[in-house]
Order: sequence, then structure tokens, then C-alpha cells
Amino acid sequence: MKPLSTTTTTTTTRTQPAATMAPSTLDLLILTFNCAKSLINPSIFASHLQDSLARNGAGGLPDLVVFSLQEVAPLSYAFIGPYFLNPYYARFGEALNRASSRLLAGTAAAADGDDSSPSAPLTGASGEPYTLMRSKNVGMTAILLYARDPARIQKIEEAECGFGAADMGNKGAVGLRVTWRGDDATTDAEFTFVAAHLAAMEWNLKKRNANWRAIVSGLTFANPRSVLPGVFPADASPPRPDRSGAGDDTPPPARPRRLPTGDSPDPSEEEGEADDSDGDAHPLLPRDGEGDPTNPSTTPALQALSIFAPSSLLFLAGDLNYRIASTTPPPLTPFPSFNPESEHYYPGFLPRDQLTRERLAGRTLHGMSESPVTFGPTYKFDVLGDSAGGAQNRAGDGVGEVPWRFAPHRWPAWTDRVLYLDVPGWVDGQKVEVETYEALPLLRTSDHRPVVWRGRVPVLGGEVLAPPKGVVVQGEGEGVVDPRVRMPVPVDVHAWERR
Repeated sequence: MKPLSTTTTTTTTRTQPAATMAPSTLDLLILTFNCAKSLINPSIFASHLQDSLARNGAGGLPDLVVFSLQEVAPLSYAFIGPYFLNPYYARFGEALNRASSRLLAGTAAAADGDDSSPSAPLTGASGEPYTLMRSKNVGMTAILLYARDPARIQKIEEAECGFGAADMGNKGAVGLRVTWRGDDATTDAEFTFVAAHLAAMEWNLKKRNANWRAIVSGLTFANPRSVLPGVFPADASPPRPDRSGAGDDTPPPARPRRLPTGDSPDPSEEEGEADDSDGDAHPLLPRDGEGDPTNPSTTPALQALSIFAPSSLLFLAGDLNYRIASTTPPPLTPFPSFNPESEHYYPGFLPRDQLTRERLAGRTLHGMSESPVTFGPTYKFDVLGDSAGGAQNRAGDGVGEVPWRFAPHRWPAWTDRVLYLDVPGWVDGQKVEVETYEALPLLRTSDHRPVVWRGRVPVLGGEVLAPPKGVVVQGEGEGVVDPRVRMPVPVDVHAWERR
């Protein structure tokens, strides 16, 4: 599966020397799932995950597995602490190890008696294929990191950024930065993983974009004031009003609007405004020139703490909540169909997708790539009883699959996504190779479908990824510069202390 390119033109003052041999690669799997504050059934989840693993990866298991979980547990549990979250986390680990053990057992059985078969499968100290290396949450948003070989992980750093009502973190983002030892035992590569849950509701497009800006500016892996002591004064500003809108479930005042059509809606349909007056259309740093080198918010030391550290490849997964319309659906409106013969077959609704349009316009997810979306909407489903009528699928279509229909009060949408910042254009050779980008079947406990991404990621040291002096890289989006060269939003040096 070929990903969309993030780099269209490159100008540089130096040439990246050709490598004498191809770098090693990391087999990476990322899964995002809105759990609807419910415990999963590990057996059912394992069956769905096993099917995905078996279809992809040539029968092998990923080196690293990252779970991005939203609404992982009830709100009160999420704010009390890990003790109450561990039972929710444990079920995902159980499902992953069940699915992986079954695949390993099948591989071993198939290779029985074959002298050329590989040695015994790698297992952790517990005898299970995967070891939980780190779990971290901010509110109800959590990230879990599992490794096949824990010894390959040299370092793990954490970051968090809460927003929502009063910035308390009922929505938010949490990150892990992992230093991975390559196959040659000499190359250490950094990978940054971010799990996010952005503002809900059709009409909150600008607030989703604002959430992204908050992640870019506030999700840092150390306190900027500690890294650069004495450079920044204490934050004397009064508490800021919540502008993220993650907890804003009340639509704005009604005004005349056109109903959504099959064409990609324009900005006036999204917000009832002629333009993006809150600045979403424009980055907060200038497009021309290198920016003011005396501005401490743009120094390399600060960027190295952010998600756009030039030494790291970035992966973002979550319930990003981008929809296909800015208003709720009118009664009896046609919804996407999973029937290829239908005039409403779901690919026809993809041009309405807010995420892709906003990304290409340079208003969100700057510089990020996404593999082509070939699966149907992942939200919002009503789970039906096995004998209920009106289901849009049949119970028993797959192991553990449940009958469902789309909820009539929300537009079906591709809310659950995985994106990545690819190897920069100034580095010759390998890029991220996406092998899987698919949605798993619906579970009875949620109104979202899980989404799985799997790919092979080059293991490159920071000295290789660093932009050469004078490089200018134009991204895929309109007027977007590679964020490793110039960040779209400056680092908020006081965000760490407001957590």
C-alpha cells in the first residue's frame, strides 16, 4: 500500500551521502481504539487482531506494538490513577499476547520437521511474546507500548497535554519517545508516538485544529524552562479560558446553512463563516525566511523537546474526530453503504472528509502523511441485538462480529486515524513502507471500530535525519514547510508547568 507523499520539492545546500548498505527496519504496529469507557473482551479482541496479523507481515510479528486508547475507562477512574486503569490495560495486553501466541504456534507447527525453519520464537521473561514497556495516560486518553525484545529499547521519555473543559484532560494527547537499538547494535533511532483524542461534534472543526496546535506547542518531553534555565520568566498570565472546545457539546447559534452535498464542503459550510477568522488558515510562524533566530520559542533546543524533534520520526494515532459535515444529518439523509453496488457506497463520501481537506490546506497535522483510506467509516454505530431488525450487516459475518446500524443523529465518519511524519526529503533511500491500514470489526462495547496500521520503518540515527543547513522543503499541503525545518506553532514554554 503506497502512502501519500509529504514532500513534493526539495532544495538543499548539501547532498546526503549514499549509504553503503540499507538501514535496518522496525516492524511497527499501531492500533487506535475508542473504548467507550468499557472493558474489552480479550478473546474477541484477540480474534480480530490475530486475523489482521495473519493477513499482513508475512507471518511474522511486529517488533513494537503501540495502542492508542481513548475513553479507556470511566472518567473518575482515569483521574484517580493507574491502579484503577491497570485492569483495562491488562485486557489489551492479554488480547495481544493471545493473538501473537496463536500465530507463533501455527508457524511452529507448519515448520515442524523443516531443518531450515528459524529458531524458537522470542518470548519475554513471562513466556509471552510481548512485554509491556510503558503505559501512560492523560485523563481518559492512554498509550501502551509493547516490545518483542525489550533489550532493544534504550530509553523511553513521556509527555502529555490535556485539553477539554478547563484544560483538565477529559480530551488530550499523551506521548512516548522511544530510543531503539538497530540490528547493527550501533545505530540508535528515535521514534515518537502520540495518542490523541480531539474535540467532538460536527461543528467543532476549528476546535479540533486548535487541539492540534495545542499538541504541537504543549506536548514536550521535558520542561523547557528547566532545559534552558534563566531564559524564560515565570508565567504571570492569568488562567486562559478554554478554547479547545473538547467538552463543548452545545452547537453554536443556528444560522442559515446549506445542507452538505456529495462535494467537499467549503469553509462556509463548516462554520457558517466566510473565512477562518481565528487563524486556523495561517501558521503562527512566518512562511518566509528562517524566522527570528533571537526568538527563544524557535530555538533548536526547544524544537528538540517537541513532537517535531528533527532527530525523530513521528506517529500520531487516535480518535481525531474529524467528520464529513459541520452539521448533524437531516432526517432520512442517505448514509454511506458497505455495498459496492449501492449508489451510496462509502468511497463516495471520502471527499467530504475534514481531516484530509484541512491537512492539505495547511490548517492541521502539518507535514503528516496518511496511507489511502480504503476502509469504511469507523464511527458512529448503534449495536443491535442478535435478533433485532434493521441491521446493516449480519450477525456472524466474522468471529465475534455484532449486528449494527449507523446512529441516525451523527454523520458516519472516519474519526479514527493513524498518520506519520515520513523520512525527510533530504535523506536518500528508504521511506516508511505501509503494509496495513484497515479497520477491525465492531465490538459490542463501543460505537467506534478499531483501526490498525502496520509498516516497516527505517532505523536512522538523528545525525542522518537532521536537516542540512539551508534546506527548504515544501510539503504536500498548501504552503506547508516541513515542520522539522520550521515548526508551524512555537513551543509554549509554560505549558509543562500548567499540566
